[in-house]
Formats: sequence, structure tokens, C-alpha cells
Amino acid sequence: EKPSSPSLSPVLSCSSGIQADDNLKSMFVGTVMRKIKSRTWKKQRYFRLQEDCMTIWYKNKCPYSKRNNHFNVACTYSVREGHQSEVLLSIADEFPPDRCFTLVFRGRRGNLDLVAESAGEAQSWIKGIRKLIDNLENMGQREKLDQWICDWFKRADKNRDGQMNFKEVRDLLKMMNVDMNEHHALRLFTMADKSQSGTLEDDEFVLFYKMLTQREDVLRVFQEYSGDGQKLTLQDLKDFLREEQLHEDGVQQYALKLIERYEPSDTAKMLQAMTFDGFLMYLSSSEGSISNPTMVDLYQDMTRPLCHYFISSSHNTYLLEDQIRGHSSVEGYIRALKRGCRCVEVDCWDGPNGEPIVYHGHTFTSKIFFKDVVTVLGNYAFKASQYPVILSIENHCSVEQQKVMAQHLTQILGDKLLKSPLDGKIPIGLPSPEDLKGKILLKGKKIGGLENSMNGVVDDPLMGEKSKQHLSKELSDCVVYCKSVHFSSFKHSQIHSKFYEISSFTESKARKHIREAGAEFVLHNARQLSRVYPSGLRTDSSNFNPQDMWNTGCQIVALNFQTAGVEMDLNDGLFSQNGHCGYVLKPTFMRNTDERFDPENPQNRDGYKPLSLSVQVISGQQLPKVNIKEGSIIDPLVRVEIHGVPLDQAKQETRYIDNNGFNPVWYDTLQFTIHVPELALVRFVVEDYDKTSKNDFVGQFTLPFTCIQPGYRHIHLLSKDGTSIPPSSLFVHVRITKLT
Repeated sequence: EKPSSPSLSPVLSCSSGIQADDNLKSMFVGTVMRKIKSRTWKKQRYFRLQEDCMTIWYKNKCPYSKRNNHFNVACTYSVREGHQSEVLLSIADEFPPDRCFTLVFRGRRGNLDLVAESAGEAQSWIKGIRKLIDNLENMGQREKLDQWICDWFKRADKNRDGQMNFKEVRDLLKMMNVDMNEHHALRLFTMADKSQSGTLEDDEFVLFYKMLTQREDVLRVFQEYSGDGQKLTLQDLKDFLREEQLHEDGVQQYALKLIERYEPSDTAKMLQAMTFDGFLMYLSSSEGSISNPTMVDLYQDMTRPLCHYFISSSHNTYLLEDQIRGHSSVEGYIRALKRGCRCVEVDCWDGPNGEPIVYHGHTFTSKIFFKDVVTVLGNYAFKASQYPVILSIENHCSVEQQKVMAQHLTQILGDKLLKSPLDGKIPIGLPSPEDLKGKILLKGKKIGGLENSMNGVVDDPLMGEKSKQHLSKELSDCVVYCKSVHFSSFKHSQIHSKFYEISSFTESKARKHIREAGAEFVLHNARQLSRVYPSGLRTDSSNFNPQDMWNTGCQIVALNFQTAGVEMDLNDGLFSQNGHCGYVLKPTFMRNTDERFDPENPQNRDGYKPLSLSVQVISGQQLPKVNIKEGSIIDPLVRVEIHGVPLDQAKQETRYIDNNGFNPVWYDTLQFTIHVPELALVRFVVEDYDKTSKNDFVGQFTLPFTCIQPGYRHIHLLSKDGTSIPPSSLFVHVRITKLT
């Protein structure tokens, strides 16, 4: 029995179960709503869900307007009801909350704020879009492939007649990044045109697509292990899993689980065998991914002191753009927290009518109220992770407005704000992320020490040395485990520092300490928290390389989350493990104060065991176009980068392939030596080669070296924004061996 090919009929329109939904029916008909950009920009637009249940199309209500806009449901992250954006809050007096909603998109794309004509219409769209998002998230591999095929069909079918002639097929190939000579394209077209009608429709297009996407690279692996070239018996599959994927324990049960989960043919399932389709489905799934699924989930010990973890941290969280004229917004906090960020920053200044404001001081960046930031923190702090959030305050406020800040923190956050040590006793060390679940910690200056406040002894802030700090007792009392102190030297810290004290370093100061006393910095960070932040000269909100700071155990390495690039790729890569919870346990040799680790000389540490990494880059699949110019096709190359201690920093590239972004094949092998695998990150980058100018970025994927699964693996590429771009991927073979 052959597994049935996907058919376009169910995916060219919504499935009957979804079509029957009343909310979606009204979305198919279409609705006039107001698109809101500001208090003064409110324009009517006609919105309608397309038949594919994936595209929402909207246009100017003016009958003469020909301009259409659209967005894909797959790009929508969530729907917020009511006045849950700054824009909608600004018009709250004009439109009631039950008519308002916000569409939040993935990546760095701005929100879409809408006001419906009635509460009923708003609910239809809110519930309808949520249903479509749920439906997408619950799709299996086969359904996703069907949807992908359907998208291409629709793009190619210019005259919308449900059929494709040869000219449309030729245009489609260019859109798909395929440079194919006309004779070969016509041969495939004729083979697929079973009805000999001169056009492809429904199943014929699916056949054409399958011929186009035939995976010779995977077939070669399949046939190497298949006894008859048609299927993998249970024993064949077990051999493959042991020899290539290096599975050791419970291989029989795992092989049976893979057959049950990915094999589309019922006959093959009964025979406990796997066909080529099932094998390809397995290799394209999360289990065939380069990332070890057991390490993507929460797997680390979360009961260690806070200073034993790397903590996902944001700098100038309120900014959405640059640091001179950029827009300040509570949206910056929502986006960072949703990405698993666990340390956010506020720059507080005296504001009008006694209300503190947040902005980048002495610049033209816009201003937001401190109380609005605290409200957002209360609402979003624990949506992506239950582990503690640190609110890092840069305080420029008068004592009077500091009291207002303390009031807002206490009243808005309530029990979420940690105001005293956990067990009510004088602590002897930092608590763990597990102990602090659901808590928000304030990082800032504090009058006196934790011991003083526990004993009821508080220095008078207006007396002696403390008067220079201009601190309000109310705000000071909100600081418990993260008291900001000036850093003098590692020797001074070792003798005088308390475990609850934290120092902040500019990137240049941190680099100086790393150069001059790397091993001392590591020991300092085993005892207490350190924060590193970008230089004030980075007015464009660019980022420094966080890896240098992680190499010395700095926990709070604050980056501009609003700025895409290799630095944020590394941050996303490090924190992609451990359930995306924003905390990653540091290696043992960085937590133990009895050990000495110098990132500049890693060979000197106990337990030094370098590894060899071999990556054979085999092929790429459906790489996205980078140049929207019609007819342009990419010349892809793959670069593998190792980010880690200085001795491990390395990069190697494959050759580039001329004019093929659809299914390029390399079979190029790249080799690396990894001296400190526990700190290494591996970044796979695809670029469009250009001999006359800088290569264009196509896609990337970054992960910790320790999370790599060996064997034949797919790497599912991400965009510059860190969002997925299915089904773009690389197919590789990975081997990790001990160096003798």
C-alpha cells in the first residue's frame, strides 16, 4: 500500500470543520473596522478572511482605492482584548474596551490596533483569529506541508482559475528560488499533467511539487539501510538509530515509537516497518532536528543560588529603536518578557504632576509613565516563564518621586514584589530561581545592608554619607537580594562584598577585567551577581558580543532586544534550552569557588577534555529569497561559526551553489576542535554569495554545543528577527568525538 499523497482540495479552502464556525463565517463575509495608529490617525478599513483560512486581506474603504494589504495568520502571535496597547489606551475615552482589540505579530513587526463597529463583531474576530492560531499550532508535519504547497499554488495561479498553465509554472519556479532550464521544466510539467489538459490542477500540482522536491540526499541514506530499497524493517531502523543517530538505550521502543508517530502507511505500521515517506517525516520533525528535544524542555537543576545561572537580560527595555530619537514604549517590556527575558531595565526621571517617567535621559526619546511599566510587568512577567524577574532601576528621581515609585511597585505588584527575605530570617546566601518562582526582585541602591533592615536598624538617609545617595526609605526597602554597589576591585569584593550586592560594568570595563584578571572575574561571579551593559556610545542600539561576558560567568548580560543581529542570535541560542525559562545553569567549574577557570587558558582546568566536531553540510531546502527583484535567485553558502572561549572562536564555510535556493546540495565537511564544550554555541548561517559586495543574510540557527544531537539532522532556519521560516532548512550529518 502506498501512502496517499496530499490533495490540494482540503487546503485550498478551509476544512469543513473550520468553515462551519460562525465567527469564521462572518470573517469570510468581511467587516469594516477602524485601524488606529494614534489618537489622531483613525481610518476605516475593510477586513476579510480569505478562503485559505490563512490570509487576512484589508483595503481602504474608498471604492476607488486599488491598494490591498494583507497579513498571514501564521505571523500572528496573539490577540489582546480591550485597551491593551498604548495606542488603544490613548483613545480609551472615545471607544469602549469591548470593541477594541490588538493583533500582536511575531518578531519585531509592529502591532495592529483595531476598533470594530460593535462588541459582537469584535468578539467574532477575536475568537476567530484565536481559533485559526490554535489550528495552526496543532498542525502535524503533513498538514504543514499541505499548507505550504497550497500557498505556492495560490501564488502561481495568477488568474485564479484553480489551474496552472506552463507559463504560470515557469513563473512559480523563479518565485521558489529554482533556476531550471525550460526543457526540464516542461518534462516535469508533462509528466504531472496526467489528464493531458495542458494545465495542472489539484493532485496533478501535488505530483509536480513532489517530483520537484524529491529528496535524493535522504533517499541515499534510506537505501543504505534498507534491505529491499522499499522500506526499513524494524531491525533496519534500529541499525540506523544506533549507528548514525547514536541512540543507545531503549532503541527497540524508540524505533516503534517513531513508526507509530511518523509512518503514514497503515500496512507498513502493521509490519512494524517504515517507508521512505515516514523516514523523511521523522527526519523533518523535532526528533530529527539538530536540537535535542529533552534539552529544549526544562531539564536543569533550578535549586542553586541565583548567581549560578546565566539570566536572559535586556538593556533599555523601553526603547523600540535607537537611543537618541527612538520611541519609548511599554511594548518593549511585553516583547522582551514574552521572549523569556528575566531582567528588564527602567531609567526613571521626575515627571509632570508628581508622576515618575521612563525614558533615555537627556535625549529626544519619547517618555512613558513608570506606573504603566509596572502595570505591564505585573501582567506579563510570568507568561513565558514562572522564574523570577529582576527589575533593574536606574534612578534619577527626587526623593519625593521615589516615594511614588515605591507606592506604585507595592500597590500594583502586590505579593509579586519581593519586599523581605523569603523565610523572614537573615539569609546567608542567595535564594534559587525555584525559591523565587512568581516573584519580582528590585535591583537598585539600598540604605544600609540587608542585615540592618532585618534587625530594624535603618540609617537615617539624610545623615552622614548616606545623604549623597538621595534615597527614599520606601524605595530602598523594596530592594532585598539585588543591592547595587560600586565595584572597586576583585580583592576588595572578596573581603568586603555581601552575597546580595551586585555591580554593573560597561562592556569596555568588563573586557578590561577579563583581559587582566579573567580567573578572578569567574570566582567573583561564583559568589555574587554581575551585570554588563552596552557602551553609551552605541546610540544606534547596537549590541556587543555577549559570549565574552558569559565566558567569565557574568550572569546579567544586558542586550538591546530591539536590535536583530548575531548578538541576539547568540542570546536566543543560549536561552533556547531549559524550557526557554530565561535561566541557564552555569557549568560546574564556574560555580565552584574551589576551582580555578581562566577562559584565556582553558587547558589548565581540571577535567579538561576537548572534543572534535565534524559537520557535513549536505543540502538546503526551500531557502527564502532575499532579493525581491523578479527573477533573482540566490547563490547560497553555509557558514558554521563556533562562539565560545577565545581558543574555540572559529568559522568555516562551504562553497556557494550557483542559482539554487530551492534544493542546493553541497556535501562539504567542516571540522572544529572544541576546548570548552560547556560554553560553546554553534551558529549555522546561510548567506547569498555576492562577489562584488557583502553577502546577504538568508537565515540562521544557533544552539548550545551541548544540545546538539549527532547523526543525520535537519536544521530549521530562523529569520533575522528570530522567527521561524518554514519549511526552510539545512540537512547535515554531525559527529562529535573525543580528542585523544
